[in-house]
Amino acid sequence: MNTPTVPLVDPQVLDRIRGWRGYAEAKLGFRNHWYPTLNSSEVAEGQPVPFQLGGEKLLINRIDGKLYCIKDQCLHRGVPLSRKLECYSKDTISCWYHGWTYQWADGKLCDILTDPSSKMIGTRSLKTYPAQELKGLVFVFLGDIEPTPLARDLPPGFDEADRRVQPFRRVVNANWRIGAENGFDTTHIFIHKDSRLIRGNQTMLPLGFAPNPNSKEPLFETRHTEGGNIGVFDLLAERGVPHFEGSVHGEVVRRAIHGGDKHIAGQISLWMPGVLKVDPFPDPAMIHFEWYVPRDADSHWYIHCATKVVEGPNADAEFAEEYEALWKDLYAHGFNDDDIWAREATQPFYQDDWGWLKEQLFEADACIMAWRKLASEHNRGIQTAGR
Repeated sequence: MNTPTVPLVDPQVLDRIRGWRGYAEAKLGFRNHWYPTLNSSEVAEGQPVPFQLGGEKLLINRIDGKLYCIKDQCLHRGVPLSRKLECYSKDTISCWYHGWTYQWADGKLCDILTDPSSKMIGTRSLKTYPAQELKGLVFVFLGDIEPTPLARDLPPGFDEADRRVQPFRRVVNANWRIGAENGFDTTHIFIHKDSRLIRGNQTMLPLGFAPNPNSKEPLFETRHTEGGNIGVFDLLAERGVPHFEGSVHGEVVRRAIHGGDKHIAGQISLWMPGVLKVDPFPDPAMIHFEWYVPRDADSHWYIHCATKVVEGPNADAEFAEEYEALWKDLYAHGFNDDDIWAREATQPFYQDDWGWLKEQLFEADACIMAWRKLASEHNRGIQTAGR
């Protein structure tokens, strides 16, 4: 029997939204998509690790090197299995409360330690989710359909053969959509005007961009990857006018910091189910990817990945050393920390859903509207409460 779903978004708000209702409904993200979760190194053999995704509590385990993901909730009385992990065989997990025992491979209730003669045995199964590894990340398919190829939910270039990845995961107390729109918003670079990355990496970043009044070219473009994913390119930086001075009443009150002549963030794109690509960033030799993974209605996992093509037998170790020595401070904290507090400052305005109607977007936000519409039309389902 399916658990009744609970409306997450105020129905009065949904009734007034046109063109992107599906996105507005997706407070917990999209169903039937792949999401990154833990780092591969965090899941040791036979050591289950809890993770919350789309409002659901999951357990991820490694058995004989293979990854498994099971719902972290006993069918009997609904307690989390992770409260006290008890695995009496490598292929099963038992509930600490009454001994209900499930197989990791298919979730089947295979034994009940307190009543081995129960007729329930073999007739019930706990929900399981496909899991696989790529570039040091554990991806979980949060869905009910036959899982699509992982490539369909990846941004272009992430799975490039020699591309080395340094992931960094944090909890941000804002809905995942606030995160996605913060990253994709071209003029939000204003909050980075004092970032130590600008001087520390000799980069150049304007205060913002404005649409070119003499151009009729669109400020966004929808594209597909070879793997079958779909995303929106924000072309404001390419087709707009950069501004290096900010004026109030005609008087210049702020100038952009010019750290050097390195050009970054030439192409910015946002892909389903919510992953940003910035090419190049934070250095001309690197590409930045960041996922906004829904945790619950009011928070998301911010998984940002510094990447670089490095060849040779020691490539992973060399890039890891470079990241720790330079990029973790200048980029992960010196730049991306700005985005975290901006999202958390935005969250209260949208928390009751009415912010989606009260907001007053301007011309430079065309790419955000394009993303909302694309996500509404091309998702494979809405993640709902009560699953």
